[in-house]
Amino acid sequence: MNLIFVGPPGAGKGTQAKLICSEFGIPHISTGDMLRAAIRQGSELGIKAKEYIDAGHLVPDEVVIGLVKERLSEKDCNTGFLLDGFPRTVAQAEELGRITDIDYVINVDVPDEKLVSRIAGRRSCNKCSAIYHVSTYNKMTCEDCGGDIIQRPDDSEETVRNRLNVYHEKTKPLIDYYRERKLLSAVDGDKSIQEIFDDICSVLT
Repeated sequence: MNLIFVGPPGAGKGTQAKLICSEFGIPHISTGDMLRAAIRQGSELGIKAKEYIDAGHLVPDEVVIGLVKERLSEKDCNTGFLLDGFPRTVAQAEELGRITDIDYVINVDVPDEKLVSRIAGRRSCNKCSAIYHVSTYNKMTCEDCGGDIIQRPDDSEETVRNRLNVYHEKTKPLIDYYRERKLLSAVDGDKSIQEIFDDICSVLT
């Protein structure tokens, strides 16, 4: 079973990916993790990726696709995989289609206003990194270690809205691409973790 997860930042894709991979016994392949691993290992593609990252540039498609191709050729992918964070564009999707077949594309869909509330309301401890939300915890100090509760700059409402605008601009063509190929299934990401998991399982079984 070869899967792709798409969805806006803060939709909970990572949480569901771990649950689905555990349920179906397939590897969770995150392009971010893959890039970091290739750089650590000092592989040819990892060295190329590091040059771009160190220079503050986006890693070009051919390097990312090369890494994906290498990763999908490993034994643990023989019975399937879940791709998270790739493809991000139609061009990447077309290249991926030349490497392997995809069985399902799951779009974890959450309305923008819910995501803004979810992410912009997030707070964290500056000492132990415990995560809180203003809807359930409104104190200025951490209940675990007494550290200061702060809002990370990338969780500000303005930043969240900018990230969502970029996501919609870049990902809508990708969603349309997979919908046209009858591979896309949308699940409501504004439910409990268990309910979302059950909905995804019902698509896959």
